[in-house]
Amino acid sequence: MARIGIFGAGYVGLVTGTCFASLGHDVVVRDVVPEKIDALCRGEIPIYEPGLEELLAANRDRIDFTIDVAEAIAGADFLYVAVGTPPTYSGDADLSAVWTVVEELAAVAGSPIVVMKSTVPVGTGDKVRVALDARGLTQIGYVSNPEFLAEGTALRDFIQPDRIVIGAFDSEDGDRVEELHASLDAPVVRCDVNSAEMVKLAANAFLSTRISFINEIANVCELVGADVESVAKGVGLDHRLGPHFLRAGIGFGGSCFPKDVSALKQLAGNSGYHFQLLSAVIEVNELQKRRVIAKLQKHLGRLRGKTIALLGLAFKPDTDDLREAPSLVIAARLSAEGAEVRTWDPVVDGSDIQGVTPCPTVLEAVRGADAAVIVTEWSELAGLANDEVREAMARPLIVDGRNLLDPAATRAAGFAYEGIGRNGSSFETLPETAEPELRI
Repeated sequence: MARIGIFGAGYVGLVTGTCFASLGHDVVVRDVVPEKIDALCRGEIPIYEPGLEELLAANRDRIDFTIDVAEAIAGADFLYVAVGTPPTYSGDADLSAVWTVVEELAAVAGSPIVVMKSTVPVGTGDKVRVALDARGLTQIGYVSNPEFLAEGTALRDFIQPDRIVIGAFDSEDGDRVEELHASLDAPVVRCDVNSAEMVKLAANAFLSTRISFINEIANVCELVGADVESVAKGVGLDHRLGPHFLRAGIGFGGSCFPKDVSALKQLAGNSGYHFQLLSAVIEVNELQKRRVIAKLQKHLGRLRGKTIALLGLAFKPDTDDLREAPSLVIAARLSAEGAEVRTWDPVVDGSDIQGVTPCPTVLEAVRGADAAVIVTEWSELAGLANDEVREAMARPLIVDGRNLLDPAATRAAGFAYEGIGRNGSSFETLPETAEPELRI
């Protein structure tokens, strides 16, 4: 079995290290934040990922956590780089953490292979290889092995991956990384480093494009009286297309899609190509979040003084990740309109979000509210349209931003209903002094 050092105890690094430990390898995870390492040594998980805490506990004897670089690299066969590469103001990826790790490898003894898990621009591997060689570290191998972990299903995605992508300068280095994954039943894509780096960006950009496309179809469906759920089902049954990522809603968020779409667009621009399609994907996604405001205004008129319950804060279920979450944009827009915003989420407490009042239960969030907006499709919200909720609300209006509920059943339960790309309820008659504002 191999000894694996992992730089970065964030989402990717922690899941990768825990899963490798479960496969029988010895793992050392290094991070620069002492508080995070101390918590992990106590068995406390800094992120919410179903099953991760239990898997880590079951393999605790094969994984260590440290802030010491020397401990992470000592005797390592593989050194995984799993640090963050957030976007800069220009849209480029911030590679400062990656370069810090490269500089820390100066004391490496032996011939480990540096494996890049972080999502980096195409061409980063070439630059790292040059930097290692310039430091006299020619014995260190380099492989690009992008991650495809979806939050909420990350453990399954690692153990049962759709594919394993390995890009190497030296085929023998690629062989060693492939052997590391030998117990996993998945097709292996062997390629050059640049191509491996592009696979990750292209995959996320394409999935994002599907989401923005179906949201555009949903917006047209609302105008012509079609139902996007039926349309998406009919489209998805085409074997050339498939049903995945054809769920209309209020847009995508998270740590990967927005960042990677912007990074690929910026990469193309830096290379002299204007990626027009991705510009549209980004614009559609931003506007989609704001359409919730127009739907509320259609029913309530001006939102100043109105109470709105935002149900769900995380960008998707089964995670506590707020990065690029649509809830943040919607909450900010509602506050700007003068509404009182209450929030509920089973994992995220919301206390760090400016201008909102977090509530411990759904019922408390909707009590006296003029509308409830489903922002995240948590399973707890599937039964939202019930008598207790209706009676608690000042006005029984549900804006279903994820098409979680059945429109007919929701209306039958006494609620006005607005979905995405579905026929809404007849708009309520507004007082003459409260003409609706349709700004988005």
